[in-house]
Amino acid sequence: MTNDDETIDDETAPTAAPGDDETAIAFVGTGTMGRPMALQVLAAGFSLRVHDAVAAATAPLAEAGATVCASAAEAAAGARIVLLSLPGPEQVVDAVTGPDGVLAASDVPAFVVDLSTNSVDAVRLLGARCAERGAVFVDAPVSGGVAKARDGSLSVMVGAGRDAFDAVQPVLAAIGGDVIHVGPPGSGTIAKLVNNQLFLAAGVLVQEAYVLGHALGMAPDDLHRIIGASSAGPYAKLAPLLLGRRFDDVIFRLDIAAKDVGLAVETATAAGVDAPMTRAALDVYRGAVDAGDGDLVFHATLRELERRADVELDILRRPPRPDAAPGATAS
Repeated sequence: MTNDDETIDDETAPTAAPGDDETAIAFVGTGTMGRPMALQVLAAGFSLRVHDAVAAATAPLAEAGATVCASAAEAAAGARIVLLSLPGPEQVVDAVTGPDGVLAASDVPAFVVDLSTNSVDAVRLLGARCAERGAVFVDAPVSGGVAKARDGSLSVMVGAGRDAFDAVQPVLAAIGGDVIHVGPPGSGTIAKLVNNQLFLAAGVLVQEAYVLGHALGMAPDDLHRIIGASSAGPYAKLAPLLLGRRFDDVIFRLDIAAKDVGLAVETATAAGVDAPMTRAALDVYRGAVDAGDGDLVFHATLRELERRADVELDILRRPPRPDAAPGATAS
């Protein structure tokens, strides 16, 4: 955040009341990312109450010892900290402020921690609504995908006052290998939006370049060898993932990626910042969703680019030369 007008009001962290169970945690949203994170929280020794709109999503957690609850409000009751991992702003706002949401709990938690990729406006709204009930809202989006969620090594970008950060850091350490206090409330969300904007938009550009090369008659493996030893070498590191055609290995859904890129564009527009490359990438993501690829992995955007160019790339297999210094050779 750059000035007071843009900073979400910080709230003083509540102190624990006598008899509070410091290990009582609630987790709302136990899907692709939420479930492995919740399992890490359990493994760290916290008692856990869980809720998901899809009942089957909580079954592995019940087997591991978590208490399954019928609503977010029920899960939050008696928990000092509630963690949220949900698809987007609409779901997060409903889970916190809805009639069966966290703030409807008989005993409102001290901290509501959102691990989702959210919007700046939603974070401001939730900060205010939580403060009205005496709770502190902490934005703490994560990065690293399912693999790092499973082994507890995610990067966690925390927007919070110092006292609130210190209070929630122990439970975040259960899911994150790098728990970063980015700054005041809202700053974690901004960092995550920009991170995803860069990675997801740049990925489309990398795919587009290889599609063009293929359309002009150059095999992806041959093109990759040249790029890896040339000025675009750093981008070649992304190519094996983005061109590997493992579309059913859904580490991060394409429709969720489209939502994140859309949030970046909306945020840039609201801030008066032109984002032409991000808008162009969003057009590809939305085209892929419209074509029915939303439930595939995020880099299935390759299929949309191939449809537009009427080509289909071979699977990229050849890595850059190990003795090449990426970026050292001028293009």
